[in-house]
Amino acid sequence: MIFAAPPGARRGMRDWMELIFKDHGFLRIWWHNHHLVAPGMYRSNQPGPSRIHAAAAAGIRTVINLRGPRSDGGWQLEAEACKAAGITLLDFTARSRAAPDRAMLHAARHLFAEARLPALMHCKSGADRAGLMSALYLLIVEERPVREAAAQLAWKYGHVKQAKTGLLDAFFAAYAPYEDQGMAFFDWVDNVYDPDEVTRRFQARGWAVRLTDSILRRE
Repeated sequence: MIFAAPPGARRGMRDWMELIFKDHGFLRIWWHNHHLVAPGMYRSNQPGPSRIHAAAAAGIRTVINLRGPRSDGGWQLEAEACKAAGITLLDFTARSRAAPDRAMLHAARHLFAEARLPALMHCKSGADRAGLMSALYLLIVEERPVREAAAQLAWKYGHVKQAKTGLLDAFFAAYAPYEDQGMAFFDWVDNVYDPDEVTRRFQARGWAVRLTDSILRRE
């Protein structure tokens, strides 16, 4: 007699297999890349269900998924764990290899206003998109200087500024001289900022692109 696992069990097993292997979750069992950004806001890499329950026990009320809504097992497990733990899950799409567009920057401001603190922001590795959004949080919410905010994009978090992800550094660097002149961030975004110009001026280095894209397999 052959016994088949019920559909729910098969889906659960598939989700875990996708999280652990397809999404490289086995690398994040002990490495969490977890850091405090500002009072009430944290950043990390992709959390599994056990980390979400631990976050809830530590008082986290909101998880901000910077990878956007997905259909893979990792997202399914995250959504289920947040629901079970009473945490609000907010899906937001940030890009790591492009200069942010104006719509995304304004959406980030609304996201930060919506999120109930304490909150945890994460992407896959916690290096680039988490760094971008952490820097924006410091700049927009905490009103920190752009050079201080941009320090959220650093090697200690796994960010490689010489790769294509260095476009994020170039974005903040483009605003810095205007901040020195007293121009508010969103005035610059709406009236001066040119994503295409930032992109044209940036040049990634081959070794860094191979490191992030081929070896580390960053998103």
